[in-house]
Amino acid sequence: MRVGSIPALLAVSLAAVAGLHMASAGGDKSPPSRRPNIVFFLCDDLGTGDLACLGSQDIKTPNIDALFARGTRLSRHWAGSAVCAPSRCVLLTGRHPGHAVIRSNREAKPEGQAPMPAGTVTLAGLLRDVGYATAAFGKWGLGGPGSTSEPLACGFERFYGYNCQREAHSYYPRHLWSDRERVEIDNPVVPRGGTIPATPPPTATAFAAYAGSTYSADLIAAEQQAFVKANAGRPFFLYVPTTVPHLALQVPADEPSLASYGRHFGDEEPYLGGRGYVPCRQPLTTYAAMITRMDREVGRIVSLLDELKLTDDTIFVFSSDNGGTMPGMGGLDTKRLRSNGRLRDWKGSPYEGGLRVPAVAVWPGRIPAGRVIDAPTGFEDWLPTLLDLAGLADRIPRDVDGTSLASAFLGKAAASEERMLYRELTEGTWQAAVDGRWKGIRRAAGPQRLAEGGPVELYDLTADPSETTNVADRHPVVTEHMRAILDREHIPHPDWPLPFADAAHGPEARAMRPPGAADKPVFLQPDAEEPAVDDKTVRPRVKEPAA
Repeated sequence: MRVGSIPALLAVSLAAVAGLHMASAGGDKSPPSRRPNIVFFLCDDLGTGDLACLGSQDIKTPNIDALFARGTRLSRHWAGSAVCAPSRCVLLTGRHPGHAVIRSNREAKPEGQAPMPAGTVTLAGLLRDVGYATAAFGKWGLGGPGSTSEPLACGFERFYGYNCQREAHSYYPRHLWSDRERVEIDNPVVPRGGTIPATPPPTATAFAAYAGSTYSADLIAAEQQAFVKANAGRPFFLYVPTTVPHLALQVPADEPSLASYGRHFGDEEPYLGGRGYVPCRQPLTTYAAMITRMDREVGRIVSLLDELKLTDDTIFVFSSDNGGTMPGMGGLDTKRLRSNGRLRDWKGSPYEGGLRVPAVAVWPGRIPAGRVIDAPTGFEDWLPTLLDLAGLADRIPRDVDGTSLASAFLGKAAASEERMLYRELTEGTWQAAVDGRWKGIRRAAGPQRLAEGGPVELYDLTADPSETTNVADRHPVVTEHMRAILDREHIPHPDWPLPFADAAHGPEARAMRPPGAADKPVFLQPDAEEPAVDDKTVRPRVKEPAA
């Protein structure tokens, strides 16, 4: 199949979104007329400071701002990981990286990433099995075409976009995937990783060689609109893992916001290419315009649901798969943009700048508007939370690591401030955990000493949210408590070695059994006897010794 270019998509203003009939927290509390639709917007490398509503002074995001204004925000929300594929795995399976089946980015030839085991239980599959229409539009990254975990093998009935993360490094691809069919795109070959000589000064024509005629995000947006229209008569799960604003820096020349951003940023030093990313004449302007174009697509989806009178029966979630891009990558000065606000470090890091992401949940008339939940929360929580909100708590598998936030979102109970979360990244050889106010980090002792773990770093996120001071020496009891969490929450997996963490389990430690790969999941039953509590479930609160 071959697809040609399509016209630029129409803008949706803040006024249009603000005019939607989203009820306030004090509005109609009557039961929904059907199970709620779920629309999950997942950005790619969007930092906490890239949204106007969260402090950006440079980027306009009126439609996303409107969502945040009309929902409950999570202020301490961790992505599933600090990089793409494992973060998506946590989101869809509800299992944190110490138990997950994908724990790092890994290529699979000829196209795609390492797959999850056949039969892995996912949020999409659980919703499909109770009658939801399920679709994903954007970037997959969890199993190549024909693998055990391509989208249609993971509970999605419809997929359109990039299967492979590597292919998604260009917004002008030669092909995308529609379900299991490769769709050829009428784009010229756009060089990747090429460079433009600095002398003589490059012209606009030199940069034009790194753009095509058909922008992938526009094609993907049109497909998700079509899915909503086709499934308006039944509950649906619309998963939108957009590629924006991940590098490369590319946006169509007809993007309306380019001119105003060009004036805002003024003269920019062009990026001449290299390290696998394409040259860009105006890096800051282009990045901002990419986000604003994506924001407009968020508005179009919300506007369509309002037109179809489905807004009040829809749960919206907006988040990002990890923190903002490291400054300098692909010519992007995210430090200048304050993409991660005051958080330390960037994508790929165990510090908050790699893990903490913007997050909001909206359900008109049910989830209160303008509230903030300050307790630690994470991607593993979305599977149980969304099932619970949809009246499907009995379908939550027992072996997920996430906790339902439904009561907290609905204002029926406060979220626990003493929550424990765990992350690890095998390609970065680190572990991180948070327990209430405390954050512990442990890394390999060095490139040549991967089997040895360095000392545990300890941060008090209440007193020091920017993680400027390691206080491990001041709080030895807390430090040992965090070390115990790091040891306990990591289960060795033969495909994802983390030598210094594996060593804590001894030479005879068995690899985990991939969840859902062999047996049918065991679900929580509301009237059944609670399962026995084991030592993983009970986490004694750490207390400081008396002074």
